[in-house]
Amino acid sequence: MCQKAIYPGTFDPVTYGHIDVIKRAVRLFGQVVVAVAQNPSKNTLFSIKERVSLLREALKDVAGVEVVAFSGLFVTFARRQKAAIVIRGLRMLSDFEYEFQMALTNRKLDDSIETIFLMPSESYSYVSSKLLKEAGSLGADLGVFVPSCVEKALKKKFKAQ
Repeated sequence: MCQKAIYPGTFDPVTYGHIDVIKRAVRLFGQVVVAVAQNPSKNTLFSIKERVSLLREALKDVAGVEVVAFSGLFVTFARRQKAAIVIRGLRMLSDFEYEFQMALTNRKLDDSIETIFLMPSESYSYVSSKLLKEAGSLGADLGVFVPSCVEKALKKKFKAQ
């Protein structure tokens, strides 16, 4: 234990499924860097600054977690962080193909970085940020899927649109 792992993602927005994976990773590795990706090709609802802020608020009581933004090639970021473990969440079988391709690509770019797949609790296995944004835009109550700070931020975004 006490080895640094990185859990990268867009987190637009962070869900209880993400938080469940983060807590599992902390139990396994002691220290987890939650790396919020700034990807210009993705049209995110929340800015990078908002996503980092929401994650920090949602994870403020979880020891061993650091939330940072990053852009560019993940393996370069991982090297700068001196981390050799990347955490990826697998909710459903449909996630596996993409995650497997990404893990193999990262390995080809830097074979010192290992990918570990973690599954969230079955109660979160169907939750996706994309689906929640769609449901939230239609007025759904999202309190069972996301922390209250995220639910408030979503309501504010959808009210402004």
